[in-house]
Amino acid sequence: MIVMKDVYKKYPNGVVAANGINIEINRGEFVYVVGPSGAGKSTFIKMMYREEAPTSGDIIINGINLATLRNKRVPYLRRQIGVVFQDFKLLPNLNVYENVAFALEVIEETPQDIRKKVNDVLALVGLTQKVRMFPNELSGGEQQRVSIARSIVNVPKVVIADEPTGNLDPDTSWDIMKIFEEINARGTTIVMATHNKEIVNTIRHRVIVVEGGLITRDEYGGEYAYES
Repeated sequence: MIVMKDVYKKYPNGVVAANGINIEINRGEFVYVVGPSGAGKSTFIKMMYREEAPTSGDIIINGINLATLRNKRVPYLRRQIGVVFQDFKLLPNLNVYENVAFALEVIEETPQDIRKKVNDVLALVGLTQKVRMFPNELSGGEQQRVSIARSIVNVPKVVIADEPTGNLDPDTSWDIMKIFEEINARGTTIVMATHNKEIVNTIRHRVIVVEGGLITRDEYGGEYAYES
C-alpha cells in the first residue's frame, strides 16, 4: 500500500528531515509513527499526503508515485487518502453534516449518495444526534469525530492521522482510538503519528520510530520507547 524508497528531504535552511528512508506498509496495517520532536516524524507523515515533497527518492501510495506527481494532481491523490489532524481543521461556518458532505460535494457526488454516505459515517463516529450543530458548539472530542468522519466518507484506502489525540483528554482519546480500530477492522490502512505512550503500549500495533531523519526501529506489536 505504501512504499518509500531512498527518501531524502532537505529543507532550504539545511535541515535534513529524511535521510534515506526505506519502508513498506502493507494493505490493512495499523502503524504508529513515534519519535522525539524535531526528529523528522512530522515530515515523514506529511510526505505521505504530499503536504511536503521529497528532495529525492520515491514515495508510492496505492500505485501513485508522489515524488513525480504534478501539483495539479495532488487533489485527486487526496481523494484516495483520508487525513486527520490534531487541530481538526473544520470549516467553522458549516455544521457537522455540511463539513462531512463537503468532501463529497467537491467531487460532485449525487445528493442521494452524499446523504447516504454522510449519514452512515456519522453513525459510525457516534454523531447522528449532532448533525445540525456547528464546530464551536462541539467538544474537542466531537470535533475530532467530525474530522475523522470527513476523512473516511470517501472510503479511502489509507487514513493518515497526525497526532489525532494530541489536544484531547485521556478518556476522549480512548474513544477516538476505538473509532480508528473500527475503521482499520474494515480494511483501511492507518498510519498514525503520536506522542501518546499509553495508547501505543496498550493497543499494540506495528511501531515505526523516526529519529534524526532515519527509521531506527520497526517492530510489530512494539512499544513506544525510543532513545532520546
